[in-house]
Amino acid sequence: MPIMEKVGKNFKLIKKIDEGAFGEIYQAINTKSNMDVAVKIEPVNTDHPQLIYECKLYNYLHNDMTVIDKGIPNIYYCSTEGDYNILVMDLMGPSLESLFNQTLRKFSLKTVLMLIEQMIHRIEYIHSRNFIHRDIKPDNFCVGLNKTAHKIFLIDFGLAKRYIQKDGKHIPYREGKNLTGTARYASINTHLGIEQSRRDDLESIGYVAMYFLRGMLPWQSLKATTKKDKYERIKEKKLTTSIEVLCKGYPNEFAKYLSYARNLKFEEKPDYLLLKNMFKDLFNKQGYKYDYQYDWVILNEKKDKQAASTGGPERRGLARKSKQ
Repeated sequence: MPIMEKVGKNFKLIKKIDEGAFGEIYQAINTKSNMDVAVKIEPVNTDHPQLIYECKLYNYLHNDMTVIDKGIPNIYYCSTEGDYNILVMDLMGPSLESLFNQTLRKFSLKTVLMLIEQMIHRIEYIHSRNFIHRDIKPDNFCVGLNKTAHKIFLIDFGLAKRYIQKDGKHIPYREGKNLTGTARYASINTHLGIEQSRRDDLESIGYVAMYFLRGMLPWQSLKATTKKDKYERIKEKKLTTSIEVLCKGYPNEFAKYLSYARNLKFEEKPDYLLLKNMFKDLFNKQGYKYDYQYDWVILNEKKDKQAASTGGPERRGLARKSKQ
């Protein structure tokens, strides 16, 4: 894909920061306001174009003025330019997957509890707008930048689907569906080919939480020759791994959460408040302080202190020289 110097009237591309099957993401600057933004670019002739749909959905999700803390990026520009679809949005900080790798692939209980409450809160808002996300995974949660660096954002709505139709009715129960989303975090019903609904997003959040606590899920690193075979092996391992085994050694609230999500009926509305309060109570029982001191924040502060102490003597030497 050729690098474009500018999109729209005011957005100048600076550097590529990511790429995937969909296209590429660039860091850019609004030359008018001097604000950093992210630019997603996909070829118009791609097999499954998503950007224009995603743009419409972001705008729809932002339409609810009654909710201030939506936890989704703002959109600044969306169009087709030449051979490409363009989406300009808030520049986000690192994804939770990236931060997980930074902290040697283990998050503390305190960090996971601060994350899961926000993740449930984010998906509750998306569901309140009649959509399900269908691709809950660590890569699709990001921290903000600067003043919002403590806040978790939900991104990437290319696979999102309306579950309440425009006539106000829930989509019908169906079977024989292909797996949509990421197999590692997909619900059991999704593996079984059942139409997704709110319960599936919640179950996926449960797997993300256990991934962060354990460092690895039991169905990771399974060897397979084809994608179909791999999905089948993941499904079998997920079906044969009990919730008790998956959550063993961790507070019972995580097993309760997954049991609750798996037992929801297809059209049933989850009790988000019940789930958030359950984790909030556990957080308080542990004696934690809600100070947004995530593991990566502590790690970065430690690195900064080490760098400062290492540089200290050199600075003092320079200071002595300047006095002479």
